[in-house]
This record gives sequence, C-alpha cells and structure tokens, in this order.
Amino acid sequence: MQGMSDSWDGLPAKSSVQMAEVPDSTHANGDRTQYEMVDMAYVESEREAESLVHTVANRAHKLKSTVDASLDDVHHCSIFGVLRCNVWRSIVVVLFQNKINLLLPFGPAAAIAASWNMKHGWVFLFSLLGITPLAERLGFLTEQLAFYTGPTVGGLLNATFGNATEMIISIYALRNGMIRVVQQSLLGSILSNMLLVLGTAFLTGGITHNKKDQTFNKATAVVNSGLLLMAVMGLLFPAVLHFTHTELHTGRSELALSRFSSCVMLVAYASYLFFQLKSRPDLCGCGAEGERNDGGSEEDDLPELKLWEAILWLAIMTAFVSFLSSYLVNAIQGASDNWKMSVSFMSVILLPLVGNAAEHASAVMFAMKDKLDISLGVAIGSSTQISMFMIPFCVVVGWIMGKPMDLNFQIFETATLFITVLVVAFMLQDGTSNYFKGLMLILCYLIVSASFFVHIDHKMGDDD
Repeated sequence: MQGMSDSWDGLPAKSSVQMAEVPDSTHANGDRTQYEMVDMAYVESEREAESLVHTVANRAHKLKSTVDASLDDVHHCSIFGVLRCNVWRSIVVVLFQNKINLLLPFGPAAAIAASWNMKHGWVFLFSLLGITPLAERLGFLTEQLAFYTGPTVGGLLNATFGNATEMIISIYALRNGMIRVVQQSLLGSILSNMLLVLGTAFLTGGITHNKKDQTFNKATAVVNSGLLLMAVMGLLFPAVLHFTHTELHTGRSELALSRFSSCVMLVAYASYLFFQLKSRPDLCGCGAEGERNDGGSEEDDLPELKLWEAILWLAIMTAFVSFLSSYLVNAIQGASDNWKMSVSFMSVILLPLVGNAAEHASAVMFAMKDKLDISLGVAIGSSTQISMFMIPFCVVVGWIMGKPMDLNFQIFETATLFITVLVVAFMLQDGTSNYFKGLMLILCYLIVSASFFVHIDHKMGDDD
C-alpha cells in the first residue's frame, strides 16, 4: 500500500487528469458533487460576506445620520443658548445695571392709577417718576450707538435722543392743543440745561479738581452762544410784535412771522450740522466726544451692547416714553389743580428735570473726569438743538396739524431766556471754569425756579 501510494504520488499531473477522465461513473459523480458543494459553500460564503458588508454599511450610515442629527441638535442648541445668553446679558445691562431703574415700576403704576380713575396728581407723579429712568436709558443707549457710528455722529445721536423725551411730550401736548405746555416745557429744557446741568458740571468738576481752573474749547462755546442768541431773536420779535400791538394783520402776522422764522432757524440749524460734520468738526460740541478714547479708561472704550441690541432697546424705550407721555400730558392740568401749583411751574421746572436726567448725569460724570469739552457739548449742545431745531420743528408740526403754534413765548419767558443766554455767554467767554462759576449758575436757576413758581400764565386758560 505504501508503494502504491508512492507510485500514485509520483504520477505526473497529466495522469491525474487522465484518471479524472476515467469512465467510472461513481468516482466522477462523487468528484462533481464535491466540487458543487465547494462552489455552493463558496457562493454562500460570498453572499454572507456581501450581506455582512451591507449590514455594516447600513449600520454605519445610520450611525452617521444619528451623529449628524446629534451634531445639528448640538449646533442649534448652542446657537439658541448663545442667543439666550445675549438676550439675558442685554436685559441685565439695560434694566438692572443702574440704580435709577428702581423707578421703572412707577410706569405701570401710572397706567393703573389712570385706569382706576385716581387723582390726576398721582397719575402725573407716577408718570413723571416712570419716565425719569427711561430718559436716562435713552442717553445710555445712544452712547452705545456712538461706539459703532463714530464720535461725531454719535454726539449728534446723543443730543437728538437725549431730547427725545421732550420731543415726544411736546408732540402729545401739541396734538391736545396745549400750546403753552409745549412752549414752556421746551423753554424749561433750555434753562435747565444752561443753568442747572452746566452749573452742576462746573461745580462738581471744580470741587474734584480744586487745584486748578478747568479749561474747554472756547471756540465751541462761541459758536453755540451765537446760535442761542439767534434763537432768542427768533422768539423775541413775535412777542414784541404781539405786546406792542403793531401787527399788520392782528392775529395773523404774529403766526406768519413765527412760521417764517422757524423755517429760517431750521435752515440755520442744518447749516450748523453741515459745518460741524464736514467743514470744522473740531469746533462742534459733539466732536469733543472723540477725546473719550484718548483720556478714558479701557472700560469706557468698550461697548456693553451690540449694535442690533442697542437699536432694539432704543426702539423699546422710545415706545415706553411715548406711552407714559400720554398719561403725563393728560394729567398735568388736573395735577395743577390738585397740588395748587401753576401749570407754568410744572412745565418749565418739573418736566425738564425728567427729560434732562441723561444730560445731567453725563455732564457731571465727564466734568469729574476733567473732560469739560464733552460736558459743555452735552449741556450747551442740547440747549442749541432745542432752541434751533425742536422749537421750530414744533411750529412746523403744528402748522401741519392746523394748530396755531407760534414763537410768541410771552414777554416773561422770552426775557428769562434772553438774560439766561447772556449770563451763560459771559461765564464761557474766557474758556475756563471753576466751582464758583458752577455755584453761580445753580443759584441763578433757583431764582428762575422761584420766579416761575409765583408766575401766573393768563393765556393758559385760552389754550386749554
């Protein structure tokens, strides 16, 4: 058997092929069956491998889809989380950062008091207190916008929205036909800015830096003083024309002159804007705002809100001011009767204290930092804008509404404004300030306040 085995192993390949061709049906059928079984097993293994590959591929695809979906969820959640954090941060900055915002609940309290038909004195008081933090926040938001618009445009925005409270109150009063309230509230804003705000800035700055006289750009003061004197001229002639009874057409010449003078004053203010923005930005009060980046701290150089946040909050605060202004204007006459106080005193003294909250805080803060040019730009620049833009603008708006709004501010108010402009111009002529000048301006404001406290406006009953 071993020999046969050796001879079998020694046969050439051809012999093996020949043996496979031996017509032995049993042997041939066995080999064919064996080959078929091998082929079937190979095919089955290939199918199992392909099935396994497909299964793995499907599971990998499903896993990839799950991972992608999870990543999308994480991405969306992260965006939502960042947005939620930004919203909460802006709410904290705008509503909870300043202590004066503790007065915000008085706004809803004014609406509740009005709906419950409480006394007008309470409605007026709650509205007054509720508008105070809103006016301050308007000034803060415009300062945030100044980081994105530049110092010059930012200064104009600060002056414009800093007076937004007075503008909204004036529009509501004008729509209700309370022309004297409009005139006296705007006049009170000018007096408050020039005497109280500027005087407080000079006083605090002088006390903080009592070893020297603070200096400011005298050319800026000269330009603004000239515009204020032009505004006095526009208010003086209609009043003199009325009280000297020298009108060509009684009752119509005064109104026509006021409308013509208002258009001229608006052109003058537009020229002033072009002058300070294009020709001589170094002479404008808002141009001094650029010094904040030179001498300020790093904290002052970084905005606390994004651009879209500042714009959105500015719209929200303006809407709330408009909402409370309606209650304030509607309750002023009733509050005057409840408190036994003249409407002229409430319009000239009380209302501007609310509207000038932002200017007051900014002017004092910059004066204490020895940035008197910015304080001067805030106080005097705001007075210039009210006298040269807001008053003529209200005349034009009243013209459109069919209301006889004119520049006849009566002799008492016009004389007060004229003397105030002269006093402030003399205080600013040397380009220096100290705490004594600030004290003088504050004492002058006390005299003006006492004068309006005992002043009775006989024309108020006609306009109401």
